[in-house]
Order: sequence, then C-alpha cells, then structure tokens
Amino acid sequence: MRVSLELLWAEVDLSAIRHNVRALKAWVGPRVEVAAVVKANGYGHGAVPASQAALEAGASRLAVGWVAEGSALRQGGITAPILVMGYSLPEDAPAIVYYDLTPTVCSRDMALALSDACQVQGKEIPIHVKVDTGMGRFGLLPEEVVGFLKEVARLPGLRLEGLWTHFATADEGDKSYARRQFALYQEVLREVEAAGFAIPLRHAANSGAALDLPETHLDMVRCGIAIYGLYPSAEVSRPVSLRPALTLKGRVGHVRTLPAGFSISYGRTFTTSRPTRVALVPIGYGDGYHRLHSNRGAVLIRGRRAPILGRVCMDQCVVDVTDIPGVRDGDEVVIIGRQGDEVITAEEVAAWADTIHYEVVTGLTSRVLRVYRGAESTLPARPGA
Repeated sequence: MRVSLELLWAEVDLSAIRHNVRALKAWVGPRVEVAAVVKANGYGHGAVPASQAALEAGASRLAVGWVAEGSALRQGGITAPILVMGYSLPEDAPAIVYYDLTPTVCSRDMALALSDACQVQGKEIPIHVKVDTGMGRFGLLPEEVVGFLKEVARLPGLRLEGLWTHFATADEGDKSYARRQFALYQEVLREVEAAGFAIPLRHAANSGAALDLPETHLDMVRCGIAIYGLYPSAEVSRPVSLRPALTLKGRVGHVRTLPAGFSISYGRTFTTSRPTRVALVPIGYGDGYHRLHSNRGAVLIRGRRAPILGRVCMDQCVVDVTDIPGVRDGDEVVIIGRQGDEVITAEEVAAWADTIHYEVVTGLTSRVLRVYRGAESTLPARPGA
C-alpha cells in the first residue's frame, strides 16, 4: 500500500546546479579545475544527484568530508576522483584504497596504514597533504610539511598529488587574513618545490575565495555552497550569477479559527488578540526547521507571508492566515523559495535562527522527501537522497 510522503518535500533543481558549476568554471577559466564539494549529503541537496549534476556540467572531481561519504558515492555509481578533506583513521585505510578515494594525509600513522593497504590490495593511490596556515583545525604546521613529505616519499603505494590549505575568512569583506594565509601557503609551496617535490594540484580557494580572490585559484578551486546557488555571505562579491537549487515546500494540514485569548503551542508563548484564522504546516525541528523560528519566522501561502505563531514543534508549526483570503487544507506552502511575487531565502531563514544558510540546507533531515527536477538522467525521489 502506498503511503503519501507529500506533506513536506524539498524540490532540488539539478539544472540549477549544472548552471552554477558552468558559471563558476567560466569564471575561474579553462586552466583551473572545479572540485564540487558534496559533503553533508550534498549540503542537504542529495550527494549522488548533486554529484552527477556537477560532473555533467564540467566539475572534474568531487570532495567530501569523511571516508563514509566517499564510499557512499562509489556505491551510488560515481567514478570521478573523490578527495576526502577531513581526518581519517588508520583503520579507514583499507576502505580508502578499496574505493579509490584520495585521502588527505597529515600523520605518519595514517601514511603507514595507507601504504600497507596499498601493498595488500596491489594498488597505488594519490594523496593530498593539508597545511594549516591559520584555520587551526586540521593539517600540518608550515614548518612540518617538508619533513613529512620526505617520510611519505619513502612509502610504497602513495603518490603525492596535492598540497592544500583552507581559508578561515574568505567569506568576509576584509580579506587581509585570507591573503596572509595564502602568502604563508605560497611560502610553503616554494620550500616544497625547493626540496624537489612536484605538486600537480595546488589548491586553496573555497567558494568565497573562488569568487573574490582570483589569485588563489591556482590549479583547482573547491566550491561547495556556491554550486547549490547560495553565495557564501553578503560580504562576498557576486561576479557570477548563481541560481538557488533548493525549494522547500509543504501542504497546509488543517485550517481553523481560534478565538481571541487562545494560546498556541508549547509554553503558551503566543496568545491570540483577536479571532485568528490559523493553518497547520507539517514542518518542525524533526525535519531540521529550527525551534528558534518560533514567533519569528514565516512561510508563504497563496503568495503571501504567513507568520509563525507560538513555538515550532518537532513535526509541525502553526501560522497566521487571517489576512490571506481563501486558504484551504492542502494548499501549497513554500518554506524556502518563491511563491508568486514573494520569496523567502535560505539566508532569511538563517537570520531568524541567528545562524548561517549553510546550516539551514545541510540541516534538513532524512524524512524530508527530496524530489529532483531537471535531471539529465532518471533519478529516484527518496528521503535523504
């Protein structure tokens, strides 16, 4: 028996992802590779479909956070190179080699484990080394890089392909710290090359740097949020026209009129001051819609804004439709996106919760059905895809 999952869904426009990748490729030029970052389930858009769309549009490789994300892409039929940007355990080495992933290696133990796994499986794999130029999160300190590369060079099965760093403030208007990081990275590159190492893929630029700091493009840029049509921040310039790929929709579950003096939702944080026509919207923090949107957010119904009344619950919230004529059960609700002349952006939704739009889209949980539009091949529409 079919169960309807159409009370809440995210429409992902794969043609928008393709447009964004093509626009970014045109911006960085033909000599610079674009790596599409598809970690965190493709920033909530669906890792496998987003990967396929990005590769169709000319991205040459993918990047993920963890080994499990890379192996899932392989199991989903993706054959392009996949860079694992995050920390991997030595215990992950056999899977990295088996799935032909490209790990970021910053410890002797990890390098030894990978070399052993390569010898057991009869393979050679490319590796990238990360230098921490000021993010303070993961990577070798600049003075450690040359010595580490000399150790790795003695290990069979490992081929040095890339050296990279990550900017802490490329999405801010003041680029002075990012430029300082880049200067330090360039100094490390000179030391590495002087020590006799060739680096085929030098990369530093994330989406913010790809848009604002063309001198950091080097051999490859790693674009995440931008390929989904979202600019890194309001402080980043917009030399490329991006199209948001995700629209979050639902259906009005129930409409009724509450009398004046009636409290709504947990904690009674809102009480009606007049007879109020309210609609139930089937989204809550169990879907990734933040509780901080309570009494602050709004949705679109019939092309007009309907404010959230009271607290957002796990599965649903209540909105005010008193001033929106004709609202009925089953009407379309737009939670992120455009309806008529009105639009609610992921950035606006983030502002209601005092967070960033990255969290808004990546936080959508697996029970939000993803429906794919604009596919060049047939794709499933399934929760969490």
